[in-house]
Amino acid sequence: CSVITNNNNWDGRCLPMEKTDCGHFVLVVPDIAVGDTYKFELKNAAGHSLPHKSDPVGFYQEQYPSFASVVYDHDQYEWQDQQFILEQSANKNTYSKPMSIYEVHLGSWRFKQESNCPLNYEELAEQLIPYVVEMGYTHIEVLPVSEHPFTGSWGYQPTGLFAPTSRFGDPDQFKAFVDKCHQAGIAVIVDWVPAHFPSDPHGLAKFDGTSVYEYDDPKKGWHPDWQSYIYDYGKNTVRQFLVASAMYWCDKFHIDGIRVDAVASMLYLDYSRNEGEWIPNVDGGNHNYEAISLLKWLNQEIHHHFPNVMTIAEESTSFAGVSKPLDDGGLGFDYKWNMGWMHDSLMYISKDPLHRSHHHNDLTFSMVYHYDEHFVLPISHDEVVHGKGSMIRKMPGDEWQKAANHKLFAAYMYAHPGKKLNFMGSEFSQFEEWNHDKELSWSALKNVNNKGMQSLIKDLNKQYKLLPALHQLDHDQRGFEWLDHTDAEQSILAFKRMSATNEEVIVICNFTPVPRNDYRVGVSTAGNYEIIINTDSEYYAGSNYNTGLSLKSSPVAWQNETNSLMVNLPPLSALYIKIVDSL
Repeated sequence: CSVITNNNNWDGRCLPMEKTDCGHFVLVVPDIAVGDTYKFELKNAAGHSLPHKSDPVGFYQEQYPSFASVVYDHDQYEWQDQQFILEQSANKNTYSKPMSIYEVHLGSWRFKQESNCPLNYEELAEQLIPYVVEMGYTHIEVLPVSEHPFTGSWGYQPTGLFAPTSRFGDPDQFKAFVDKCHQAGIAVIVDWVPAHFPSDPHGLAKFDGTSVYEYDDPKKGWHPDWQSYIYDYGKNTVRQFLVASAMYWCDKFHIDGIRVDAVASMLYLDYSRNEGEWIPNVDGGNHNYEAISLLKWLNQEIHHHFPNVMTIAEESTSFAGVSKPLDDGGLGFDYKWNMGWMHDSLMYISKDPLHRSHHHNDLTFSMVYHYDEHFVLPISHDEVVHGKGSMIRKMPGDEWQKAANHKLFAAYMYAHPGKKLNFMGSEFSQFEEWNHDKELSWSALKNVNNKGMQSLIKDLNKQYKLLPALHQLDHDQRGFEWLDHTDAEQSILAFKRMSATNEEVIVICNFTPVPRNDYRVGVSTAGNYEIIINTDSEYYAGSNYNTGLSLKSSPVAWQNETNSLMVNLPPLSALYIKIVDSL
């Protein structure tokens, strides 16, 4: 094994490495400087030369065709986010805080007008951060920024788990992006991928000609879906490599959250495999004990060394205790994506309102299991690619009904317990399916419906942050109560959200294009009420159906409450109602 660099003309004879007693290859290169490029030259057991390898723990890497690692000094950058870090440390309990996440693919959010190519880290800081602040989001989640050779993988086939992709700049420029997010009060979550790695010859695959990082048997070490390798989670060197990578992003880049991709594929030995295509564990079952152990260790180390950093699992099965503490027998994640809610609610909203009455349970079932985990409600990039169509295209009906349905769905999501995640473009009802090679369809904002949706999301984020009832008890049964979840015939849902101090927000969703006049809804307190969100308002390009200027309760007991209101429900709409003063 040798180090080859731009200084020795990539000649493997110049800098041979020495094998230590513990099996490591080491070398001190005293005259190497920041900015120098290097790779590893290896030979297999038979003495045959292998493809040159990038440094698996390199901090910076060139793009195609060299994929050379670049010597980088992490100590030069001076952080300016001390106030943000201090505030985060003072309130580590994210469960009671609002969390509205804007999921972003950095390479396709917006392009430079003059060159029609993606923005770099510096330009993203200048344009993306003010937009996120204006829209009222609390977090940015970036699709993987770990170095990856294939742009079309969106970062989910990484070869450099310690290097921010050089597509958009150098590591310090990515630090500056995170730093400026923090200075603007925005937390940053990064997608991190320990579930698979690509077979590119310059990467980890068959590093010395054998299975050094991956399981040797393809029944454990090869993903049939993604055509990529699987780490050998039982090897201490691999486990240390992966946990070190996750902690490195927390340490060097001050990130606030790690979202672990494809956890289900790690947990199950038979994931996406037929009978005979997988190897049972020692007990004859399908759980990958080594991966489970790794995930527990990952969460233990992150939470010990970086208590301000939250961990989030993308996990699509009913595996128990994903977001429960290690002491309670869980995997130790802080949150889990609620894929069941996502699937059921999108299935429901895509149906013609004429048929929704037969599928009412799709909307109510999520509350049966909601308190089993700490959930994030995700409408992610996965829902707007591969022929699934954009969010607005999932909606039934004509142009107006599509827009109304999408606004109704957004308000229902923001009112439902759980933290929120929405992929870029959905906040203004982009019509085109997401394409990683193009920027978002910003020109759509010339359309009144798209502009209306954007205004609604801005107001939903504002009310969501402003009102503790909408976020404070997301994971506490005191924070949610059904008023009526049985009105399948009219496709209406009514419920209330509560804060720890018993402030309430009444939510009514009408999932049909038929107005419902004089709808009675129960309220606990006699008084005057106001509608604080009406998705049918003219401000959001709605029909502005007359809901009444003021709402005053009457002493008519209803829906297990001592008082009630009479409300006109607009078609395909959601209303948030709040008391103004009690009587």
